[in-house]
Amino acid sequence: QVQLVESGGGLVQAGGSLRLSCIVSGSIFSINAMGWYRQAPGKQRELVAAITRGGTANYVDSVKGRFTISRDNAKNTVYLQMNSLKPEDTAVYYCNAEVIPRGYYAMDYWGEGTGVTVSS
Repeated sequence: QVQLVESGGGLVQAGGSLRLSCIVSGSIFSINAMGWYRQAPGKQRELVAAITRGGTANYVDSVKGRFTISRDNAKNTVYLQMNSLKPEDTAVYYCNAEVIPRGYYAMDYWGEGTGVTVSS
């Protein structure tokens, strides 16, 4: 069984920073792409940033230049460094990973989410 556990969310003032972490655990053969999504109240979940196993990253336009996604393949962990936070970044942030469990084919897994609140 594969689990994703996020941490690092919280309350921060506008202009501040937070670093989210997501650890993937379980019977894992390999992890392909990993990413962070967010869902604000009353809005659809959106992709914030994603990163391939090789380290190629892409971002939604609204966070470019402020957020940085990275991963540590040895630790099965993905990070999201969020700087210059704005109130519109307030959302629940979800970790996503395409995982190949041992003996199975690749499947998408989600964490339970971590809340980020940015006050003005």
